[in-house]
Amino acid sequence: MGGGAHYPYPKEVWTPSGGWWTRPKNWATNTVVAVVGIGLATYGVWRASAAREERHIAPTKPIPSARWSPQAAALGVRKE
Repeated sequence: MGGGAHYPYPKEVWTPSGGWWTRPKNWATNTVVAVVGIGLATYGVWRASAAREERHIAPTKPIPSARWSPQAAALGVRKE
């Protein structure tokens, strides 16, 4: 059970991802760096989007962006 051993593969093949059964030593650090980078980019886009959000009339139903939009208080949607 378990599929057996790894089969022989050509050693002269080069791939950008590292080839067959790669397991780099610093995979955890690379993962943390990637997650932090994606998080920072998402936060920046979120803040820029919230700052530029504009509604010409107040929404009839509650919407999530009313919690963080600076314009929601001016429209009377959010009480401060």
